[in-house]
Amino acid sequence: MKRLIVCLLLVAGAASAVDRLYLKDGTYQIMREYEVQSDRIRYYSSERGEWEEIPKELVDLERTKKENAEKQAAIAADAKAQSEEDAAIRAAQKEIERVPQEPGAYWVNGDKIEPMKAADVKIVNDKKRSVLKVLSPVPLVPGKNTVELDGEKAIMRLTETRPEFYFRLVNMDSVALIKLTPKKNIRLVENVSIQPVVDEKVEERQAIPSFRKQVDDYLFKIWPENPLEPGEYALLEYVEGQVMIQVWDFAIATGK
Repeated sequence: MKRLIVCLLLVAGAASAVDRLYLKDGTYQIMREYEVQSDRIRYYSSERGEWEEIPKELVDLERTKKENAEKQAAIAADAKAQSEEDAAIRAAQKEIERVPQEPGAYWVNGDKIEPMKAADVKIVNDKKRSVLKVLSPVPLVPGKNTVELDGEKAIMRLTETRPEFYFRLVNMDSVALIKLTPKKNIRLVENVSIQPVVDEKVEERQAIPSFRKQVDDYLFKIWPENPLEPGEYALLEYVEGQVMIQVWDFAIATGK
């Protein structure tokens, strides 16, 4: 409604705008409109509220026409910019409404938004294998640890090399698109080094250069900058330096 009022005001302002009828001596008359009648100019005086006439030879018509044209062009440009802004706002709202409200990751499959299944993530060290709960820290031992997914291939197989995804988050965590490293019966998500004494955690992962767009509060869109080669990938939600992650895995399979 507010946008509509603004547009109406622009139109009303254009209709009631005052212009200047320039004279050759450098002065001007404030007028609403004018007519060229043979050797005279008939104009409606905005100051006196009535029609008046003046000899045509005293009027600088070229300057009057030029300024009026520039003014109308500016009004048209403002109206166009307002219309484009309104369209962008409507498109953004439509985009927000397309994504389900439940937190998680979603794949843009043409006109559909499809939910992705979160993978079971495991922390592995020399002593044991622990299941990582959703965005919850797991006690880690000093030294090297790995974050892994079971299996060498993801169930979700995509043929599009520049897929688009949405993240609907609960908190303002970090998000990323990463490449997984397949090994025997597993896919490596990241390596984690724990520094003794200071308990500093260093996480190493293969991040894919990606575009990120915040669509709404806690809603992000992410897609790769360049086409992805065939292989195993994942969307990652994480808390930096805390080894608190959630993973949604997929593969790019071109059919070869």
